Amino acid sequence: MTITYEWRGAFDDPAVNALHAQAFEHAPLPIGWHAQLHRHSLGWVCARAEGGLVGFVNVAWDGGVHAFVLDTVVAQDLRGTGIGAELVAAAVRGARAADCEWLHVDFDEHLRPFYFEACGFRPTDAGLIALR
Repeated sequence: MTITYEWRGAFDDPAVNALHAQAFEHAPLPIGWHAQLHRHSLGWVCARAEGGLVGFVNVAWDGGVHAFVLDTVVAQDLRGTGIGAELVAAAVRGARAADCEWLHVDFDEHLRPFYFEACGFRPTDAGLIALR
């Protein structure tokens, strides 16, 4: 199976909503990804197989030198095949091409090996305030 990756690739909201719901184990929500990403994001990466969306990552930014990986999702039956790592690698290339100096990510504990070993992030000190 051939997987293609596209920085700022075309997508439709239902496809991203379905992937997001699967990845984060919730019912599909009517999120307007297209409008949201075009308004707030540096870019995103779409992974496709046989014409269907099988992976997605959002790269938000501060409008300057900091970019942020958000919502890395891969179709459940294709996890562990390297799609997620290649999504992040494409996000790194996109952020670097936009002259960002830093690419940040936060994640749940069980994803440490993915982000640190497969994607090359390194641990840093950070802070977090839970708002809900």
